[in-house]
Amino acid sequence: MHEAKTNLSSLVERAQNGEEVVITSGRGRKPVARVVAVAKPKSHGRVPGLFKGTFRVGTNFDKPLPKKELDAWTGK
Repeated sequence: MHEAKTNLSSLVERAQNGEEVVITSGRGRKPVARVVAVAKPKSHGRVPGLFKGTFRVGTNFDKPLPKKELDAWTGK
């Protein structure tokens, strides 16, 4: 255990390189912990421009709403 505390940085580096490091303790050198790399998060497949050309936004998309509809959205 003391050796693991002293060499923690190198043990973590070994784990990052794919090695499984087992930490032992006591006279019997009983295994008490494993140091392994954390798996990379899965990609959600989000790619900028993935749906380019699959739909179109109308030319009036950013024009102001009619007063009656705007009042309905704002609760007036």
